[in-house]
Amino acid sequence: MTLAERQQQLIDRLRLIEDAHERLAAITSRGKKWPPPPDAERIDAHRVPGCVSRVWLIGDLEDGRCRWRMDADSPLVKGLVALLCEITEGATPAEVAIFEPEIATALGLDRQLSPTRLNGLNAVAGTMRAFGRHHLA
Repeated sequence: MTLAERQQQLIDRLRLIEDAHERLAAITSRGKKWPPPPDAERIDAHRVPGCVSRVWLIGDLEDGRCRWRMDADSPLVKGLVALLCEITEGATPAEVAIFEPEIATALGLDRQLSPTRLNGLNAVAGTMRAFGRHHLA
């Protein structure tokens, strides 16, 4: 399944939640499913620049596939980052290197979230793409 197909599947599932506040609660809940990285990994080198909330993103390459560990100070931000991690978890570096998330626009989050949160989400996607580019074979 391509990243675009994974993203569309996730969008379709979240669109089933019609109420905007309930949808945000569901997104926040998704973040709770990702265990935080150990304190030793919550370092400045793993912080995503450009996020108002502190966001840590740790990428690993296992058997040629991208794996993520992440955390954020804000539960909503952690949920938003979790969406991007869900979509790209297990993808190849080449797929991640060109991934353009459309989930915020497709779910109307671009009208609900502050510009700083959206910029942070774009910064996370950029960090993921940079990880993918760095690990291209």
